[in-house]
Parts: sequence; structure tokens; C-alpha cells
Amino acid sequence: MALLLKNIRVIDPQQNLDQVCDVIVRDGKYVQLGQDLSIPKGLTRDMTGHIMVPGLMDMHVHFRDPGFEEKEDIESGSRAAAHGGFTAVLQMPNTKPTIDNAAMVEYVNKRAEEVAKCRVYVSGACTVGREGKIMTEMGDMVRAGAVAFSDDGSGIADTGVMRRMMDYAHQFGTPILEHCQDKSLVGDGQVNEGAASTRLAVEGWPAAGEEVEIARDIELCRLTGTPLHIQHVTTAHGLDLIRQAKADGLPVTCEVTPHHLFLNENALDETYDTNLKVNPPLRTQADNDALVRGVIDGTVDCIVTDHAPHTAWEKDEEFERAPFGMTGLETSLGLVLTQLVNTGVIDYNRMIELMAINPRKILRLDPVTIAEGQTADFTIIDPDAEWVVSVDDFYSKGKNSGFIGAQLKGRATDTYVGGYATMEDGKVQ
Repeated sequence: MALLLKNIRVIDPQQNLDQVCDVIVRDGKYVQLGQDLSIPKGLTRDMTGHIMVPGLMDMHVHFRDPGFEEKEDIESGSRAAAHGGFTAVLQMPNTKPTIDNAAMVEYVNKRAEEVAKCRVYVSGACTVGREGKIMTEMGDMVRAGAVAFSDDGSGIADTGVMRRMMDYAHQFGTPILEHCQDKSLVGDGQVNEGAASTRLAVEGWPAAGEEVEIARDIELCRLTGTPLHIQHVTTAHGLDLIRQAKADGLPVTCEVTPHHLFLNENALDETYDTNLKVNPPLRTQADNDALVRGVIDGTVDCIVTDHAPHTAWEKDEEFERAPFGMTGLETSLGLVLTQLVNTGVIDYNRMIELMAINPRKILRLDPVTIAEGQTADFTIIDPDAEWVVSVDDFYSKGKNSGFIGAQLKGRATDTYVGGYATMEDGKVQ
């Protein structure tokens, strides 16, 4: 099928491209970019006022499949991704059973081929059962299609295991994605240790519980040379450690989430809103400000969601019993546009680096670019769309967002994977 997009602003920093033009897509590829184009047959759409960017990628999501399909599954999660403007995601391995062997990697890939509305890549677990003790058969999982390794949701306490795992991963050129959490320091922490834990009278989670493991893993990266990606950084000092590692020339990258950029412990009050209970916890305003500076100066490589859906009944439990996590795929782009792009903190080029280019670089995936002959994975944005975050608008099974009621400006209207719409005019196909 041929597709002609008329009068659309195309932005792709990989091509030094920012212009209003027409775009022809045929058989999953870009055929031509130019002015006053036409096609003899096919679909022509006037996209005046819209922006086309390389397909967004979220390299940190939880689709809960297999084992927790009541929370989310690959079909519903990928529909939420398409709704949020994402053409690709990386699924974390903390499922049941854990994605810790080749058969589980193959299961996710096969299921995604059958039902997914975006490209679903797989991260295998670093250790069997994510217990931090026995290394998984990484080679088998790479051959089955795993593109990275992580014990996300758990820090790897044994330094020797972490070192051996990094040595082993180095053979395959796959990054280690590390959830930095020193359990001996964090204990049963529920919220940031400080004002929030004191005010709410719940167990505190010290910033050092994250920072100590960041520092350790950077030294292991220095020792092994294995690419290290620090997941969901939340603290100013943790980001400073990463900034110094980069200055030292180490292959260290990191990510932040919208909720750690735009929410902090002040949002927690005596209502004990469990939608704000996340892992790692919301930190301080000073940490928010430091993370935004990291986004500006390039220390932060990616903005991800850590999309973590849960059932309503789980989040309705007492604060201490409720699970950690909030959804994010359907609000991420709108939040970044509203809080960072529209305010002039960053421009569209930087947004595209953070949300489309860098995730693929870190994972050693082929780049997605808007150029003739390239695969047509792209996201179309209406920068003027004003909307209010509502659970009634979610395609995700999880309604546990900390941004319900937020007024945003800018959102994805269309998502195309391989030249075909997975979302068109705001409706997932």
C-alpha cells in the first residue's frame, strides 16, 4: 500500500532534517521526501500542523507476560505503547516464570509476532530466577534473540557474581542494564528516607541505597570494559557518579523516568496514594532539578517509562502492602512535550535523541531514520493537542498512573510500524 503524508514537519537529527514537506511510504519503506508530491493510488493524508519523528522506543517496560497477564500482557501493553507513540519497546524479564532461558525469550518473541502493535525486544535475566546467585545461559538467550540482560526489580548484591556476569556479557557485546538497589541499605523502605518517610511514618528508602550500587557497578565497568546502563536514576549524587564515569571514558549510560523528573516526595500526603509508590521512590525537588540538568547537558541518555501496570485491587491495598510501580507508556510523550519541549528546556532534536535514537544505540539495534529506502517506523505528533490524563483513555490494563488529571499539551496521533498504522487519528488499529 502507498501512503502520502502532505505538509508534515519532518524532524530527524540523524539526517540534519527539519522541514515541512511531503512523504511517500510504500511497502514499508520511505520512497520519497519532497515538495508537491503525489501518488497515483493509495492513501493521502493532509498532516498540516503535525510533526513526524523517528519511531519512539521505550527501553524499559513491563508487559507481565508470562504469568501476570491480569496486570498486562503483550497485546494490551503493545497497544498502550502504540497509543503513546512508541514503535518499539524492551520488555524486562521479571515475569513468572522469569525470562531466564532461551525458551522464554522465544516465547515472548513468538507471542509478540502474533499480537503486538509495536516491535517488542527482550531483555533476559542476568541470574536464574533473578535471585542474584547463579548466572543464566546468556549465550543461549542471545541466540534466541535477547538484546540485553537485567535483573530489573532487584539489585545484584554479590559483587563477584556481578563481575563474572559482566565478563560473560562482554563476549556477546550486550549491555548490562542494572537496577541499582542495595537491599541491605534499602530494607523494607517504602518512600524516600527524609521528609516523606517522617511525615507519613513509613519505612524510609535512603538515596545511598541506590548510589552505593551505582558506584560499585561503575568500578566493575572500569574493570571489565562491559557496557553498563544504569536504570531509572533518581538522585543528584547518583547522576554525578555517572557524569564522572562518562568523563573517564567508561561505557556507562543511564535513563530517567518522567515520574522521577516531574514528581517528588512532596506529592505524597496523608491520602497515601499508592499510585505514587514506585521503585526507586520519588526523591526531592533538588533531585528533580539535577535530573533535568542531566537531560540538558547530555549526562542522561534516555527517557524511559518503567511502565509497571498493576491491578486495581493490588494498588487498593494498604500503602505498605501495595506493589511498587506506575504505568507510563501513554503519558510519557505528553509529559516530556509539556514539561521540557514546550517550556524551551530542550528542543525536539534532543527529545528525539532521548526517546528514539539513544535507546537503539545502547541496545546495538539498527537505527531508525527518516530517509529514502529506510524502514518506515515513525511517530506523528500534534504539538497543539491539549488533553487531560484519564484512565478512560488508557489502552493499558493498568490504570495506576501518578499523573491522572494532569493537563498536557502535545501527544502522538499516529504510530506507524513498517509503514503500516498501529495507531491512526488517536485510535489503535
